Amino acid sequence: MEYHRIQSIEDPRFAQMYKLMQEVFPPEEVLEYSLWAEPLKDEGIHVYVAVHQDEVVGATEYRYYADFRVAMTDFTIVGQPGLGVGRFLLKRRERDIEGLAQASGTTPIGMFAEIYDPYQTMHDFGGVTPMNPYVRREVLSHIGYQRLDFPYVHPSWDHEGQAVSGLDLCFLPAHDELGELPASLIHDFLTRYYSALPNKPQEWQAMMDELAQRPSVKLLPL
Repeated sequence: MEYHRIQSIEDPRFAQMYKLMQEVFPPEEVLEYSLWAEPLKDEGIHVYVAVHQDEVVGATEYRYYADFRVAMTDFTIVGQPGLGVGRFLLKRRERDIEGLAQASGTTPIGMFAEIYDPYQTMHDFGGVTPMNPYVRREVLSHIGYQRLDFPYVHPSWDHEGQAVSGLDLCFLPAHDELGELPASLIHDFLTRYYSALPNKPQEWQAMMDELAQRPSVKLLPL
């Protein structure tokens, strides 16, 4: 299996990945095709696909913030069962983030991810079995992700400014002893992460205002 980085919408693999995204994610979670052109040129945004027999069978996007000492997994797609795509993407991503941290002279404290709560949303991810939200949640819990203890929404990626719910903001701590995060870290991270979306819903603003008033946020079982 090949781990191939996409840095242009002209890359033929991008069209394959985008089709996969449209199949498994709800429309409000998918950035419009042409709007990917600039983000893909950003060296800090890492978009990779898993290619098996000349077909994109999985994808992941992530970034590392050296000043925060945290990574963020934007999305992970396992497009086919029985190929080991999930573990392949996990291990290659881990290796890459370790290299990014070493290059910046920092030691990561962990990685954020937005994880669907199947008890809040009925989205079936296009019927792709490995993407089933119940399966994904248990797998990510097994890996070590924990849920941050606050009600979470985020601005829609369709630039309509709607509040997207049905997810938890989660964190994979580098050390199991970590039981909470500074609320200021979460607030500052989200401010930067969603700076690319100018339209913010009121629900998101209220959430951010609450985070600004809290000293810390607990990590709970996923």
